[in-house]
Amino acid sequence: AKCKICHEATTEKNKTGPYLKGVFGRKAGTVAGFSYSNAMKSSGIVWSEDKLKAFVADPKALVPGTKMVFIGLKGEDEREDLIAYLKQATK
Repeated sequence: AKCKICHEATTEKNKTGPYLKGVFGRKAGTVAGFSYSNAMKSSGIVWSEDKLKAFVADPKALVPGTKMVFIGLKGEDEREDLIAYLKQATK
């Protein structure tokens, strides 16, 4: 629910954040029509379970200079639940 404020998971519609549909295996900073930070565009990240877990735990630690203002999900269970949801919803 926290993510839905800024991100759409099931459709290709950008909100305050880029859409997440098709996120697994996608290079970071490449959703058309979204204005990413230079840090995200040049991060070289390809989104996998491990990279997404690290990012949602502490976005600014993984990508210093990211525009994402979310402080992160501190609980391991929360991160695991989010990844499980995204694996289903973003196909």
